[in-house]
Amino acid sequence: MADQASINVIPNNAFAVTVRNVRHYTDRLFAFTCERPPSFRFRSGEFVMIGLLGGERPLMRAYSIASPAWDEELAFYSIKVADGPLTSRLQHIQAGDQILIGRKPTGTLVLDALKPGRRLFLLSTGTGIAPFASLIRDPDTYERFSEVVLTHTCRTAAELAYGEEIIAAAKSDPLVGEAASAQLRHITSLTREPHRLEGRITDLIESGALFDALNGERLDPAGDRIMICGSSAMLADLKALALARHFAEGAVSDPGDFVIERAFVDK
Repeated sequence: MADQASINVIPNNAFAVTVRNVRHYTDRLFAFTCERPPSFRFRSGEFVMIGLLGGERPLMRAYSIASPAWDEELAFYSIKVADGPLTSRLQHIQAGDQILIGRKPTGTLVLDALKPGRRLFLLSTGTGIAPFASLIRDPDTYERFSEVVLTHTCRTAAELAYGEEIIAAAKSDPLVGEAASAQLRHITSLTREPHRLEGRITDLIESGALFDALNGERLDPAGDRIMICGSSAMLADLKALALARHFAEGAVSDPGDFVIERAFVDK
């Protein structure tokens, strides 16, 4: 039998942190918070590697940070996969347990990767809403854009609960609540149950139903900026849609009109 020291090896590129809270939303979705190491710095919208103690080389996966850069805690939102290499174990964590957090956050869903604009669209499916939970509680978001539109497409109504909670949290936040209440819009759609808006976000953009719900204009690269996070198929479809409308993909080194998060994890 391996001794405890070999079982709980902490890699040089990670912190061991204590889980503070875990909440299960459905049999497929859960969220958790953990302590934030004093030296850990990140930009709202970035992701970090997460893992569990065990073995000399713990398995690590990328997770978007769902708390804003100023928060004292780190928050995450995850899918449960019964046979997933990490989530099959991660879904069973409890308050007081320890997990691993990588030391180097990164990612493309940051405000610095976008050119100045008027409207910011945050387009998400499933747990892809996580980085936007960070951005809608960041004061810089409302300073840079006069209107912020968060869309969240899920299969069932129960899967919308997390998004509804983060919207309420943003609007009641002492730091950004006033700006969020005035500038933040929340549009939801479902693909497997009746809802005010039904269908994939690409279809809602193509048909114009999204903009009818907003009482607003169609996408225009002159003033609109887009962030996209979701499944690989959703990312590919929305990137193609944006490019077809003459939006230029951006990066921190070369800001543009839209960005996608390639590291989104659904396992």
